[in-house]
Amino acid sequence: MALFTAQPSVFSHAPPSARPIRWGQFATGAIALFAMAFFALIVAQSHSIQWSEIPRYMVPPSILSGVLLTLELTAGAMVFGIVLGCVIALMAPSQNLVLKAMAGGFVWWFRGVPLIVQIFFWFNIALFIPQVGMGSFTISINDLVTPALAGFLALGLHEAANMSEIIRGGLIAGDRGQREAATALGLKKTQTFLTVIMPQATRLIVPPTGNQAIGMLKASAIVSVIGMQDLLTQAQAIYARNFLVIELLFVASIWYLAITTVASIGQHYLEKSLVPKGRTPEKPRA
Repeated sequence: MALFTAQPSVFSHAPPSARPIRWGQFATGAIALFAMAFFALIVAQSHSIQWSEIPRYMVPPSILSGVLLTLELTAGAMVFGIVLGCVIALMAPSQNLVLKAMAGGFVWWFRGVPLIVQIFFWFNIALFIPQVGMGSFTISINDLVTPALAGFLALGLHEAANMSEIIRGGLIAGDRGQREAATALGLKKTQTFLTVIMPQATRLIVPPTGNQAIGMLKASAIVSVIGMQDLLTQAQAIYARNFLVIELLFVASIWYLAITTVASIGQHYLEKSLVPKGRTPEKPRA
């Protein structure tokens, strides 16, 4: 007969059905929902806002053209930023001190100067370079650098500086031991880069790149300061005529939220596709 019987440890995890109800979580959740509902009720009951006018201005041609221009500007600036960012990221660790200094200076300037300052700079570039050309053929910079081009250059170069740091961080975050193993197996530097470094770096680069794209979509609204006919500018043009300021800002906000929601869903599935099959992310230890 055993003198001692095994007793369940007080520190053992109880099965899910036996876990105590966490009243603190329920309380804080209920308070948060109540606060959100209360705020939404206050906004909805405002008599200063003509809610019935918002659906009317959701799909007029001017708003739709602004949405299209915003998407084009975001996509173009992101593609330009990613391509140039790759070049800058490869220049940064170079043994050539000139290329390394140029990469560092580019990131320092275009990431450090506020975006709105860069937009005004490109919009007024004619103050520094009035015209370009050769011989008798010249063209005015004011005719060449339109508001659309100024906005594109400012957003694209600013994004290139950010993307270069994201790409550089992804490339150096890989396991050094795998690089050494690839070299020991006789793989050339290009083969090692394409088959070992890039697959690992991609999984680290894609999530912040998706966040940058969503941030770029919202940051594109700043080009309204130079009269570029994006979504926010079109909304401002309408409320300048009918004085429905908040209503048109709600229209623009709904469009931005809709686009960012679709982009977030796409980013989620893209990140999911990069996880190797049969492998699930490790859960953090308690």
